[in-house]
Amino acid sequence: MGNREIYTNAPLALTIVELRHTTSPRLSEADKAGLKALLANAFPIYRPAQQVEITLTNSGATETRAPCPRFMTRDFTEAITFRDDAIVVETTRYKRRSALRELLQLAVEARQKVSPVDGIERLGIRYVNEIRVPNLEGPTGWQHWISGALTNIASIRTADTATQSWQGMAVFGNASRGVALRHGNFEGYAVEPAGDLRRPAPAPGPFYLLDLDAYWVPEGDVPQLDWGNVEENFNAVGLSAYELFQELITDDYRTEVLEREQ
Repeated sequence: MGNREIYTNAPLALTIVELRHTTSPRLSEADKAGLKALLANAFPIYRPAQQVEITLTNSGATETRAPCPRFMTRDFTEAITFRDDAIVVETTRYKRRSALRELLQLAVEARQKVSPVDGIERLGIRYVNEIRVPNLEGPTGWQHWISGALTNIASIRTADTATQSWQGMAVFGNASRGVALRHGNFEGYAVEPAGDLRRPAPAPGPFYLLDLDAYWVPEGDVPQLDWGNVEENFNAVGLSAYELFQELITDDYRTEVLEREQ
């Protein structure tokens, strides 16, 4: 795939891989014990998550919650969750795509050894970026750091009012492969530092959200869930998000913030 630049001050607050698979029976207590044994070296903390299911009927919507196994690192910065319909890997200390791929491989191989599932339905890698810059001079200042394709609306104003905030969504690609982008200028945090996953907590303030969900959805037959099928598409999905991110930031942000020595 070639080398990709690793930035000194990367803006990633959270990275999530969701490998959605055909629905399986709920994991038994023996299955959970087997997963814990296989993951214990890297993910020794068992902390169940809640799987929420919403059912729509003529009388309204009903919500049911069921615990699903979740294993975390001792510093609570990484987690692997096994749902009935997906394997989810989360990290707040993303380093490089190869390291994330190794975590997903660990999760896939553990699941398939303990209670195999039949096939892959979707692979998504979500990168939640909180873009923070020094000395931002109001909303129009984002045009210096973020592509004008996203921020030019900040230049629109009437006689006595100016644009203060905006949000948007765009999908690049097609139904099988692409990247869904959510963006906008916000205050505070996109990923709360006090959440289940711990993360470094920058001072709250204005940030620009670049939330990229890169995905692959198999066409035609449902492919088997084996690591070979996953790995090939993981690399392509991750690279598509990286390339789009590069198009969404300016050279000034790249050199003055991302590459600045700490």
